[in-house]
Amino acid sequence: MAATVTSPPPARHLLRARDHVDARYADPALDVPALARRAHVSTAHFSRCFKQTFGETPHQYLQTRRIERAQDLLRLTELTVSEVCLAVGYTSLGSFSATFKRTVGLSPTVWREQAREEALVGRVPMCFRREWGRPTPKPSRFREAAGAELG
Repeated sequence: MAATVTSPPPARHLLRARDHVDARYADPALDVPALARRAHVSTAHFSRCFKQTFGETPHQYLQTRRIERAQDLLRLTELTVSEVCLAVGYTSLGSFSATFKRTVGLSPTVWREQAREEALVGRVPMCFRREWGRPTPKPSRFREAAGAELG
């Protein structure tokens, strides 16, 4: 009797793609189509399934991962904002700064100053800082306007 080869469930492909983002977030060539190819599904299907499974789009997840790492580098190193920008996978300082400000609420430079001041005030274990400090995307103006029209 011939053994049948079964493919892993789709969630496994999504987990592999998410793990790939976690490991390679700094690669500027990493994008949603590349992740979909890695998961062996179409870009649209991949994006839908990823959001349904993890609560955010693959692009949002990648941006969040990059901003989290940028926060670590800004807080813990003496790298310039431009060096941090390149180190986390952005190729444009303008895009990095705009995404950082939209996600965190402050420019990278102002955030660094505040983070360092807070570090002097008291030492909080890293596990708490990561939980409290994880950036969450702010709703877009379009979504706010659409919500107001519906409500």
